[in-house]
Amino acid sequence: MKSMSILFGFAFSLLLFMACRESSEVQQNVWKESVFQEKGQSNTASKKDLDFIPTSTTNQIVKHTYYTLSYNEKHEQAEWVFYNLKKEYLKSNNFKRPYFIQDPKVTTASADWRNYKNSGYDKGHLCPAGDMDFDQQAYEDTFFTSNISPQNHEFNSGIWNRLEQKTRYWAAQFEGLYVVTGGVLKDYSKTIGSEKVVVPNSFYKILFHHSGGHYKMIAFLIPNKKSDRPLYDYVIAVDELETITGIDFFHNLEDAIENKLEKRADYESWIKN
Repeated sequence: MKSMSILFGFAFSLLLFMACRESSEVQQNVWKESVFQEKGQSNTASKKDLDFIPTSTTNQIVKHTYYTLSYNEKHEQAEWVFYNLKKEYLKSNNFKRPYFIQDPKVTTASADWRNYKNSGYDKGHLCPAGDMDFDQQAYEDTFFTSNISPQNHEFNSGIWNRLEQKTRYWAAQFEGLYVVTGGVLKDYSKTIGSEKVVVPNSFYKILFHHSGGHYKMIAFLIPNKKSDRPLYDYVIAVDELETITGIDFFHNLEDAIENKLEKRADYESWIKN
């Protein structure tokens, strides 16, 4: 009788585990389906984009029409912003710059723009307004405070701007890219404003391209200060960046492909067609 009870208990536990796992998978699929429906895109294309989003250490993923972010309430900014920069998005419409406003989709409330006032730091875009200049609403959505981080002015207008422009150049050359951007929110030394918005010591950008079974990936990690050095000096393996940030980037790629891409830090291979 005792052995039967143990067997029954084991079977019940196994069924409970399977049910919980299935529930988690269903919730994730429901979230993906809701994003797809809001985008108004084809089911296949929408899910394809969402398959490439990084993991979230905060469990507060916020989806806008053309970019998605993971908001870190403790540090009052996104730990990453993810989007698909398609070649056809590379247009310039010279839209009027709106005011920065709080993100209505951040349930914990994103930082107030006044934290940046007289701080000595720029409101640095993570998803650049220049990448969303093809549509007025897409452009204006980049002015949510969930999409900015305190950046040294000479960094923001200098090497970071060079990397953003180079990203658009590569998006045109390679027929589109997936982009992940954020500040490193660990080991910071300063905050600004009454909400103590963290000033990252460095920022990263990961670029990923795939076409016809061919995959390319490159990452940059750049200190939040003026630099006249070439971009290739700041190339870093995604594996190393994952260790630094605690985020698992492109975790839904097949393991063999992910492992191969994320251990490389090869600028020359990236710039080749």
